[in-house]
Amino acid sequence: MSGERTRALRLIAGGLGLTLIGAALTSCAAGSGAETIRFTFSKREAIEFMTERVAEYNASQDDVKVEIDTSGVDVVSASFVRGNPPDIMLANYNYEIARFVQRCALTDLSDTDAAASVRDDLQPLMDQYGSCEGRTSALPYSVMAASVIYNKEIFEAQGLEVPTTWDELIAVCDQLKAAGIDPFYGTFKDDWTVGQGWYDYTAGGSVDVIDFFDALAEEGTEVGPDAPVSFEKDFAEPMDRMMQLAENYTNADAASRAYGDGNLAFAKGEAAMYLQGPWAFSEIAKTAPDLQLGTFPLPMTDDPDDLEVRVNMDLAAMIPEGSRHQEAARDFLEFLYQPENIEEYNASQLGFTPTTDAPAPDDPRIEGMIEYYDEGKIYQGPSVLVPKTLPIFNYAQAMVLGASTQNTLRTMDADWARIAFRAPIPSTQDNASAEEPAS
Repeated sequence: MSGERTRALRLIAGGLGLTLIGAALTSCAAGSGAETIRFTFSKREAIEFMTERVAEYNASQDDVKVEIDTSGVDVVSASFVRGNPPDIMLANYNYEIARFVQRCALTDLSDTDAAASVRDDLQPLMDQYGSCEGRTSALPYSVMAASVIYNKEIFEAQGLEVPTTWDELIAVCDQLKAAGIDPFYGTFKDDWTVGQGWYDYTAGGSVDVIDFFDALAEEGTEVGPDAPVSFEKDFAEPMDRMMQLAENYTNADAASRAYGDGNLAFAKGEAAMYLQGPWAFSEIAKTAPDLQLGTFPLPMTDDPDDLEVRVNMDLAAMIPEGSRHQEAARDFLEFLYQPENIEEYNASQLGFTPTTDAPAPDDPRIEGMIEYYDEGKIYQGPSVLVPKTLPIFNYAQAMVLGASTQNTLRTMDADWARIAFRAPIPSTQDNASAEEPAS
């Protein structure tokens, strides 16, 4: 064998040896690597914040690697059908998500430290979407409170106090109107602004929302003019009062104004009050960063003790039964609920932290809602407590644009009965069977 051939064989042998050693090392590294979990997060405005938290968690230990997925609820629903759900979810809590609760497709979180830290009085609001018997399937992570936004500078210039009764509200509106100031800025072109604000605040400020929807669920297909509870009966007075405000105390062009128009006009001082949530503050601040704003619950009765603020479970944490990495997901769950993480998240979004020891928000713009949240004087918006197949935003918009409130409410009753006929709607008294499979 020539010297050149010998050297060539030695090089090949050496290369194969290095390849085998490299493969062995790679295999060893893969075997001792971190367990990867998929974390679905649905709050688009806070993706940057949560991505930073994921990176912080990943850097803090070597056992679990979290990969954040922001693809949205439709993709999540499809993943359940395929049998490959995310390992942990932090998602807006609504009917689309809560059906996983109703079908017992989520694990029980009751024995976690995170669950022990959550306020008990929020559970009835979670249960309004249904529950799985014997389980705490979802934990609130962020509560978004919304009420009347008002221009403190206009109120002060007009010598006005924040109203606490319906009569006081009308008196404030009359004084503003006499001064040439639109009391409310309406954005009726966008149906959702009517639904979450005008409809929710007037109905929620008048009706016991939990009792109403429990009774409505019990009636099921029997909801109608002869039923003891119905939209037509129970929402008649709130809708009449909504129309009194919409017709007499809004900008003349409310029907053609959209959400963006409202933020700009309100920032310019073109109205004294605005029925929007805290998400509007950042938009208003783009035009008027120093404008003095505050919040108060819309008074719909003549008893100040009836005052409550609208809330929604803006985010809830869930771990699917189908996750193959449940223990790793629970470890990340506990990280998310550490006070410094959950409190900083809610401060960044002007939300209320749902844990028992959390401090009150320190933003003066939402200060007017703190006492009501602390005392549990809150209700979930009626617009979010119906299935999507009942187009509540369209109906609310139709009413403020002139449709008959009685006929619209009657239609809502008929829709509810039809939906209940196809698929019974759960009340907070109902519990799904723990053996029922997810579909």
